[in-house]
Amino acid sequence: MSTSDSATDADGSVVEEYVLGVRIVGTDGPDERYRFEAPEHTEIAFDSLEDASRYADVYFVVNGFVEEETGERGVPPEVIQGGRDTLAVYLLTRPWADVNWVASFFGTAPSEIERYCSRVRERADELRAEAKAQNRE
Repeated sequence: MSTSDSATDADGSVVEEYVLGVRIVGTDGPDERYRFEAPEHTEIAFDSLEDASRYADVYFVVNGFVEEETGERGVPPEVIQGGRDTLAVYLLTRPWADVNWVASFFGTAPSEIERYCSRVRERADELRAEAKAQNRE
């Protein structure tokens, strides 16, 4: 569960705001990007809002993870432990991957990867709703 917000910070406008200080900010400039922000998380930006939202979903489903130096060590262990669907959604957020590549990697059809995305989104929405209900913001 997220809320859209038109608030602006020094580097852009908040596009999605979640519980626990997590948000997506649309950066200003000719090449608009979407920056994922969370407490104690390294800076990461995406070319599409869809990828940034998927990344936020994975972040909530695995209860956060450390992205720093991932290029040197691969996929964060928390994402791997989150299961096949969580890993597939995480891979979709990478600039070099698309649904066909991820489907090929997993040896399945693109429609199955889309189902993975739906399941991860549903779990993330449930977790965000629970956190909000517990006033953990």
